[in-house]
Amino acid sequence: MRNTLRACCRPEPWKRGPVLTALALLLGLLLLLHAALPDVAGLGSLLENVLPWLGVFVPALLAAALWRRSLSAATALLLPAVVWTTLFGGLLHDKSHPGGDLTVATHNVGTAAPAPTARTLAAAGPDLLALEELTPQATPLYEKTLAPAYPYHAVRGTVGLWSKLPLSGTRTIDIINYGPLAATKPAAAKLPENRALHTTVLTPHGPLSAYVAHLGSVRLLPRTGFWTTSRNIGAAALTRAITTDPAPRLLLLADLNGTWDDRAFSDLRTHLTSTQITSGTGFGLTWPSTFPMARIDQILYRGLIPNRSWTLPETGSDHLPVAATLTW
Repeated sequence: MRNTLRACCRPEPWKRGPVLTALALLLGLLLLLHAALPDVAGLGSLLENVLPWLGVFVPALLAAALWRRSLSAATALLLPAVVWTTLFGGLLHDKSHPGGDLTVATHNVGTAAPAPTARTLAAAGPDLLALEELTPQATPLYEKTLAPAYPYHAVRGTVGLWSKLPLSGTRTIDIINYGPLAATKPAAAKLPENRALHTTVLTPHGPLSAYVAHLGSVRLLPRTGFWTTSRNIGAAALTRAITTDPAPRLLLLADLNGTWDDRAFSDLRTHLTSTQITSGTGFGLTWPSTFPMARIDQILYRGLIPNRSWTLPETGSDHLPVAATLTW
């Protein structure tokens, strides 16, 4: 003990590893102040989409600090360790609990085979099943396969909702040409079909306002950086629709093409909550399905109590399906 105290009091261990110390402090500041970083070339948004993964640098830097016997670097690592734990530590434990009135699921089906995908999703037993990235060729196959379990459904463009409960007042939500940003999109980025709908689910407990959406893709481009214009237009349009919706109980089932930490959803976060945060276990990563790196598929709610949130097995799409059970 005495030898350890003497070693700590010597100046040499505190002078070693200045670069490691600087990196540890920079890591902590990135985690702590990510929202304040300017979104130059979309880099702020990109950082927020990989924010949880910055935690892997803490043990890596700690190993380097121990190897260099740098007390300053080891001490500086307390900042990123504490900030990361504060931001994401609550996701790691199981927050699910039994019960639930309504089970819902959402899936970007991509190029997955329609019939087996529909059977896999129906076998999970959701009362509401949202599908994104539907094609004119695949939609009839989904309709045919899901019809026995889901007598009600609505499709608008590339998104659809299948339901065991009656639907009413289905309408299109324009998330493609909303706001001043829409004029800045190049012609190649114009989305050809509708990608969002709203409908009312008539449940035994009362009406439920339900949205299904597939926001525009993001691109990492050599000249413009992380291109998010199309996605951000959709996020703004969805936020407007939801904030003006007076329904006390509301669900959004969506492929957001961005994680819930992304600044594009800062306004939406003030009105909706993620089921994965409140009733899931871990990060519930959904994309890409072979090695999930980010949760870009979400079940968001207000006016309901989440019981459980989880991912479903692969279907052949590049996304994993997600499901949740909620209580009225």
